Amino acid sequence: MLLNRDSSGKRWHLRPDGVGKVTGQLQYLTDMTLPDMIHGRVLRSSHPYARILSIDITGAEAIEGVFAVLTSKDVPGLNLFGIATPDQPVFCEHVVRYVGDAIAAVAADSPERAALALDAIRVEYEEWTPLDSPEAALAPGAPELHEHGPGNVLHRTEIKRGNVDEGFAACEHIVSETYYTPRQMHAYMETEGGLFVPDERGRLHVYAATQHGYKDRMQLARIIGCSEEDIRVVSSPIGGSFGGKDELNVQPYGALLALRSGRPVKMHNSRKESVRAGLKRHPMKIEMQTGISREGMIQAHRVRITADTGAYATLGAPVLNFCTEHCLGPYSIPHVDVEGVSVYTNNGVSGEFRGFGGNQAIFAMEGQMDRLAEIMDMDPWEFRRRNMREKHALGPLNQRILVTDGLSQVWEAMERSELWQKHQHPPADPTLPPWIKRGVGAAIAMHGAGLGYGIPDPAGGRLSLNAEGKIEVAFSYEEFGQGLIATLEMILCDLFQCSTSDLSIIIGDTDRVPHSGSSTASRSTTMAWMALQRLQAPFRSKILSAASALSGIPADELITGIEGVWRKDQLSPEVTANEPTMNSKVLVSYVDLAKHGEAEDWIFDTQFEYPTTPDHVVGGHYLYTYAAVAAEVEVNTLTGEAKLLDTRHVVAAGPVINPMGFIGQIEGGSVMALGFTLTEDALMQDSRYMTTNLDTYLIPTIRDIHTNLEVEAIEDLPEGDPFGPRGIGEIGSVALAPAITAAIHQATGVWVNRLPVPRDQLIKPLGVSLQEGVRSS
Repeated sequence: MLLNRDSSGKRWHLRPDGVGKVTGQLQYLTDMTLPDMIHGRVLRSSHPYARILSIDITGAEAIEGVFAVLTSKDVPGLNLFGIATPDQPVFCEHVVRYVGDAIAAVAADSPERAALALDAIRVEYEEWTPLDSPEAALAPGAPELHEHGPGNVLHRTEIKRGNVDEGFAACEHIVSETYYTPRQMHAYMETEGGLFVPDERGRLHVYAATQHGYKDRMQLARIIGCSEEDIRVVSSPIGGSFGGKDELNVQPYGALLALRSGRPVKMHNSRKESVRAGLKRHPMKIEMQTGISREGMIQAHRVRITADTGAYATLGAPVLNFCTEHCLGPYSIPHVDVEGVSVYTNNGVSGEFRGFGGNQAIFAMEGQMDRLAEIMDMDPWEFRRRNMREKHALGPLNQRILVTDGLSQVWEAMERSELWQKHQHPPADPTLPPWIKRGVGAAIAMHGAGLGYGIPDPAGGRLSLNAEGKIEVAFSYEEFGQGLIATLEMILCDLFQCSTSDLSIIIGDTDRVPHSGSSTASRSTTMAWMALQRLQAPFRSKILSAASALSGIPADELITGIEGVWRKDQLSPEVTANEPTMNSKVLVSYVDLAKHGEAEDWIFDTQFEYPTTPDHVVGGHYLYTYAAVAAEVEVNTLTGEAKLLDTRHVVAAGPVINPMGFIGQIEGGSVMALGFTLTEDALMQDSRYMTTNLDTYLIPTIRDIHTNLEVEAIEDLPEGDPFGPRGIGEIGSVALAPAITAAIHQATGVWVNRLPVPRDQLIKPLGVSLQEGVRSS
């Protein structure tokens, strides 16, 4: 179905957090305060690579109003963190490896005194020459940044099948290209921060943004040297994350300062500090060589991926795994030779980011498809169809994947779209000046959901009737703008024919929720849906049995509804519309039911693993979402400016539960991809950020995104599919870049291989533009 802002056959649902967000009344975790709190700050390295000769904190300790000054000597447990590979020091002791490295932390009674204390700390360095690129880090004789990374290699990957040399020898045409992608910022509105509160029993309460509260709790317990149960992590609501808050950021410092001072400590990064210390998207160089037969069938594909992971690992290895898997695209290729390497440098840390390496891979692979189609003088969409994998074929890693028609469905929907027809039959517009060129391009993607085989990927949830008579659901997921709470409300209302006033939704609080895994990898909606499918039958049976015992009416004549249990004959035939008949009355209220039996009788839990490939292929995914994207672009060949005019997304992700959330995610992902494609790059020189604030880092504004964006949702799933709706948090971001660069090529004849698109490549002298205008007219 076509999803528009104005009309839809779907039920639209007001976001419960919507009014608070647009009015500014919603309290994020960084908005929290306490009367006796103090303020924490972190002293970070002055150099990207240096030996620490001495640290003198006596000046800071002597300042009135300073409650704590900490260095590596004050970490009682493990002085390292990292969600997968704990290789980043909480406080550096001997060596600093990037300009965001922490040396010390202070807590004072005002932000001004905390800043003064930082200035009073004296650090003496022996500065070293930084390794400012993967090439420098891999060069013979380069100093090793980590003992566990021989040759500065964090991780290597490969896919080998067939015989690539023989495959290329039989090819009619071969395209070789090197693609470059930028170091992109998450640019969330709420920078990293939170409130850290020790209580009288010695427990620590952490109110800080993260996408995985349980994982934060585990890491903090290792650092503090305590049990995980001694820490409570409240991780929602969050003012944006996009992967950037999946890793620890201020949490170790706030926690240690609070425990040392015995006072609540507030920390909140400035934008400049967020730029300096926060994660970025991995910049990558992807070398591709792809060969086709005379009939236009891909025969051989050679890929070399080099990712700059920066100074520390975080999730650099899984990102490379994902990129490697997705650099084959949704295509059937008999001869494959792919190698990837993720390299430590002294640059800013790269890590988790929406798309997780898929954006870089799909930009490169779809670029190859367009170049090959041009060599064949073939429609690029038809060229893709010829080479698409069959639905029963194995996945990119030769792993079994769940069979759906999603790939062919998105291809067919885009083929018949009006926007793609403009590519095939470009309309003439005599009103345009000759230096304004327009073109339409398209790209297709299959994007894996979940963490992939070999990584623990637990899921679960809890459903109960609480003491207040509310149907309560609890998950460890977080709400960071994706509309999860609204989606949960809609699922529960459909399952129990109740209203939102009958519900209590608890997320993101390790004291109150079961372990449901992380809110990453487009997994939350699928996992919540699967958990509730498991829980609904026993929970409803308990509800109806108790209502039957209280009313004397057989349970099979009862049904859950608004405010409680009803007789079936008292509800209208459209039970799911939540419409009791006139003058009807709820038989037994949820409030009365909650008083029946013990509280624990009403609690139902489930635990399971995210579905993964049964082949045990490490890194391989089982569930995929499919998308096709078309973009119309206008290029000013005098200024080199490329402007997005029109966009169409076709997404096959199963049933749409929350249309507003669905469109919001595709729109948001598309805007982020627009920045990735045209404007955003956190430039570094000599391993120092040249863009230190948003005044010089160009994220898209409303002027850039004032365009028509149409979303078509394909909701079909195979009969008996047990996995329900797929997450769509990433699929809107992964294929827009190659669609835009294909449109630029149609408009100007220029093949773009570097993002953001260099304007100087699109500039033509006025005389050339005028001559082209005359010829085209």
